Parts: sequence; C-alpha cells; structure tokens
Amino acid sequence: MSDAAALLRAEALAWADGDVDPADATALRDLVAAADAGDAAAAEELRDSVGASLTFGTAGLRGRMGPGPNRMNRAVVVRAAAGLATWLRAQSALAGETPRVVVGHDARHGSQQFARDTAAVLTAAGCDATLVDRPVPTPVVAHAVRRLDADAGVVVTASHNPKDDNGYKVYLGGRVSPDPGAGVQIVPPADAGIAAAIDAAPPSVAVPRAGSGWAGTGEDLLDAYAGTVAALAVPGPRDLRVVTTAMHGVGDALLRDVLGRAGFTDVTPVPEQAAADPDFPTVPFPNPEEAGALDLALALAAGSGADLVIANDPDADRCSVAVPDPSRGPRDDPAGWRQLSGDEVGALLAEHVLTRGGDAPPPVDDGEPATLAASLVSSALLHRVAAAHGTRSATTLTGFKWIARVPGLVYGYEEALGYCVAPGVVRDKDGVSAALLVAELAARAAADGRGLLDLLDDLHRAHGAHLTAPVTLRLADMSVVPSVLSGLLRTPPADLAGLGPVSVEDLSAGVDGLPPTSGVRLAAAADGGPDDGTSARVVVRPSGTEPKLKAYCEVVQPVVGTDLAAARAAGAGRLDALQQQVRELLTS
Repeated sequence: MSDAAALLRAEALAWADGDVDPADATALRDLVAAADAGDAAAAEELRDSVGASLTFGTAGLRGRMGPGPNRMNRAVVVRAAAGLATWLRAQSALAGETPRVVVGHDARHGSQQFARDTAAVLTAAGCDATLVDRPVPTPVVAHAVRRLDADAGVVVTASHNPKDDNGYKVYLGGRVSPDPGAGVQIVPPADAGIAAAIDAAPPSVAVPRAGSGWAGTGEDLLDAYAGTVAALAVPGPRDLRVVTTAMHGVGDALLRDVLGRAGFTDVTPVPEQAAADPDFPTVPFPNPEEAGALDLALALAAGSGADLVIANDPDADRCSVAVPDPSRGPRDDPAGWRQLSGDEVGALLAEHVLTRGGDAPPPVDDGEPATLAASLVSSALLHRVAAAHGTRSATTLTGFKWIARVPGLVYGYEEALGYCVAPGVVRDKDGVSAALLVAELAARAAADGRGLLDLLDDLHRAHGAHLTAPVTLRLADMSVVPSVLSGLLRTPPADLAGLGPVSVEDLSAGVDGLPPTSGVRLAAAADGGPDDGTSARVVVRPSGTEPKLKAYCEVVQPVVGTDLAAARAAGAGRLDALQQQVRELLTS
C-alpha cells in the first residue's frame, strides 16, 4: 500500500470514529475494507469522499450525499452548525446577546434530520433556535429571517440539483447584518469566517447536541408568508387559467394558496409532480431550465385550454413561465407552447414592477432611490427599461447574495430564472411571489386581448431586440478553468459574430466597480454601416455550484421602423454564429 493510500485509509477511519451517524460510520468502514480488498471502484469512491472536503462558501454547502468529509451527511452538517454558532457568538454586533437563528428544510432525503441536527447544535451552543417543523420553500425561511428579526437563517436544500444531492444555505440578518443585507445570503468575509470556525470544530460525535429546547413554528409562519405575498397583488383582471408544477418539490400547496388568496382560482397543478417526492421520478434533473422538464406541464396546459404555465423548482425559489405561441402551432398542441427565457421574464417583470402602481414609484424600504438590479450575466434590456422610466439600475456579480444587497432595490433578477419582486418581503429570489406577478401581468394582458409575447414585442420595439443564449461546457476537472480564461485574455477573438473590434475585460481584476470574480467579458458593437447599433457580448465564467464553464451570450439588434420580425431574424442568426464561435473558443 502506498503512503498516500495509507494516509487516506487512516483519514477515513478517523472520520468514521468521529461520525455522529452510526450508519455512515459503518458505510465508510465498509468502503475502506472493500478498497483494501482491491475493489478499484471502492478505492476511487474513497478518494473522492475522503480525499477532499466540501468547501463552505457564499453558496453554503452543496454536494452528493454519503459518508465522508466531501459528502453531505450528518457529520458535516453538525460541524457546519457548530461553526456557525461559534461565528455568531463571536460577532461584536451581538455584544454578548443570544443569537437568534431560524432553521428550515425541504423534502429531500436527509433534509429533516439535517435541520433537526442543526437546531440541536445551535441550542446546545446557547443560541435561540426556531425549527420550521415541516418542509417549506426556501423563500419562506428567507422571509422568516426578516419577520422574526433573526440573526441568521439556515435552509437545508439542494434546490434543483439531482436527487442524490443536498445542501446547506445560510442567511444573515437581525443585529449581524442590518438592511439592506437583512435576510440575504452570506458574502465575504462572513463565509470565510464561518468556514474557519467549521474547520476548527471537533469531530461531530464530540459536538454537543441538545435533546430539546428549540422553538417550533406550526402553520403561523406559512400563513404569514402567504398572506404577505398575496397582499402584493394589485386590483385587476383575474380571468386566467393557469397550470402549475412544483417539480416534486415543496411549493405546490403554497403557490396555489397565494394565487387563490389573490383571486386566481382557476389553477391546476400537474398531478404527477404536485406532491413532494425526494426521488423526483418524472424529472431526474428537477431544474425547469433543463430540456423536457416542463413536458408534463405543457401537455396538461395544451389539453386543458390553459393560458399560462408556471413552474417552480423543488425549493420554489425559481420560477419558469411558458405561454402559447401561435407561430409554433395551435395552443391545444404542446408544440404550440414556448418556454420564456429567464431574461425575457426578467424584462417583463421589470416593466411590470415599474408600471403596476400607476404613476406612483415602487416603494423602497431603506430610503434610497428606487433601483432595478441584474447580474452581469443577465440581459442589458433591464437597464434600458429602467432608463426609459427614469429609474436607477445597477449591475452586480452573479448570485442573489449580491443582487439583494443593492440599496433602494425594488426589483432584481438573474437569467437563471431567479426574480426578487418584493425585497421588503423576501430579500432573495422567490419563485412564489414572482409567479403571482407573472399571473397578474398575464391576466391584465389577456383582458386586452394580448399575451406575454405581445408585451415582449413592445419592449423589443422600444429598446431593440435583445436575444440571449448560454453555452455550457461540462468539465471533468475544474482545474482547466484558469487556463481557458487566461487564453481568452491573451488571445481574444478579432470579432464577435462579425462585429469588432472586441473589448476584453478580466473580471478577476474587478470591473464597473464590482468586486473581483473569476471570468472574462468580451464585447463588440457596430458603429456605422448596415449593422449600426448592433452589439454582441459574451461573459465566460465558471459555475458556482456545478462542474461547468458557462458563457452567457447576448446580441442586441436595433429595430428599423416597425420591422421587429426582420430585427429578430437578423439577431437570431448573429446569436447562432456567436454561440458556435464561443463553443470553438472554449474547446480549442
């Protein structure tokens, strides 16, 4: 046995000896025994599960479930809770006061136990813990952090990841992170401080856990959230037939409750996907962005005469929308429906937020000028919408941990189906409140004999056809990312889909006043000639949650006169060429 293998074996057995969960400890020892016996697959699994550790960062923890420090399990969660408690108690803002923490979870395998372990550790560490005693959407917990004036919130969820994954998301609020950061996911330096405290925690079996002493929430928390979100609705038409899907997650009943309270009563859930099911039997990858994820919803909508499809991901913090598209076929055929992109919904909601209250500006809760925000990988259309209304807009790094911190925020979105439509209620992406405003907008359009696609046409006529699409490169080894990015910086393309010259920006050096982040931004625009005003942009960055390198492509094509179709056709052709060019750049 090599020295490295012997060391790995010792580390695995030491972890098993300190594991709070006997079943995981046994599984890890069995894995060691199988590797000792020459099982190559067991040896590889041992290297992966013990040879590294899940890293706690601004996205908290997320990974595959199983034993070992590089998996989501009770031992990892207990040490994470211990580190969070230690960090909270060290914050000068608390000045010796008792930290208040709310803990919630989704319906995935292990989530309830992980949440209970968290409450037990926090209570033993001297925190006032409140455990949400049933599976709830992530926005409910984000709302609770603000409603209960908690100093922190924990949500056990892997959002839209496959069934074998789980995760651990942390929010800060109360005395630790006042507005505009109250109820927002952690950012540096808090993430590093919590990570250091986790690293210093003892083996999980040695971490004290209380047997009781935390508070529960009952139905009051859900009712408060539902009532607050439903009250966001403004008077208007409600004649709309809606099909919804929860993707086997925890959002079905809550979404229908909110829509019903707001007056939308013709709502039909996809029956196969309504109940929470941690095995996700109809969508192995329960992400509304994935091809085929909405197939059951579109079939039900086509067969039931629906006007709108709304899909949430399993923890209901994202919202996807599909509508009938006459250019594709009849509405009673699933092929006659179109799923809108996150950028399209993002622009529609931006316009709606700014106009749904009439002449009155949207309210803000921090005294700053009303501001719209989007991440740097999202479409530029949001900024043009804001400018047309004389409203300030801001660009942030990717992630709602940044978007939600914008002072004066009245609306923020990110292209990955995340929308913050009511920052005073949930200062994070919220698929339920977003769904309510989408239904409100669709019903208002329907009363005028129009649809969401007509409203999108209006925006493109006013501001140019903004067309976006991603290019994703799945990676076996994320270590290649720096060389790919440095190659783009050293040798950028001479043009972007025929537009040039190309400007190149290293996001790791900080751009537009933003903190440094890994990535490269390329941009080009036509100045004169037949393409005058046309522009192209590409942002290349590594995914924060998956082994991927992603490129976010956008083409803006001016509309000459009223010929929107011609502008879109030209823009689509250029976007296709840009995507192909980016694929070649990333794989060369």
